[in-house]
Amino acid sequence: MSGFFDTLRCSECIDWGEKRNTIASVGAGVLFFTGWWIIIDAAVKYPKETELNHAYHACGVIATVAFLMINAVSNGQVRGDSYSEGCMGQTGARIWLFLGFMLAFGSLIASMWILFGGYVSQDVKIVYPGIAVFFQNAFIFFGGLVFKFGRTEDLWQ
Repeated sequence: MSGFFDTLRCSECIDWGEKRNTIASVGAGVLFFTGWWIIIDAAVKYPKETELNHAYHACGVIATVAFLMINAVSNGQVRGDSYSEGCMGQTGARIWLFLGFMLAFGSLIASMWILFGGYVSQDVKIVYPGIAVFFQNAFIFFGGLVFKFGRTEDLWQ
């Protein structure tokens, strides 16, 4: 059976080099859209404040801001290859990226706290709003990672 997998060469039949940015962008967009779709579904399904606290939407907004912050800085700016202008230069780009990741991790951790602290440990009958908040933030977080690290800046690759 191990000889069967040796003959499979999927990477040679498809040229991913030219399509890598497109695939990463579409994948990140689908993840971002799915996250917001889940929370919109939960908000429509459970409109009462007692079922889904409206303050829980702040985690998704913060995750969206973090998504934009992380992807506003290119990898070349962080490395210092293409960014020397501005008041802080490479250091400013790194601080901006660090703050974006801090917001992203913070919103993901806060969504876990909302899920477990507000729904699971309270023995609430309807747990779906908490799950929706968590999955919204998880999808936005992973969408940001795919968009940041899935693309390449080398256009000739």
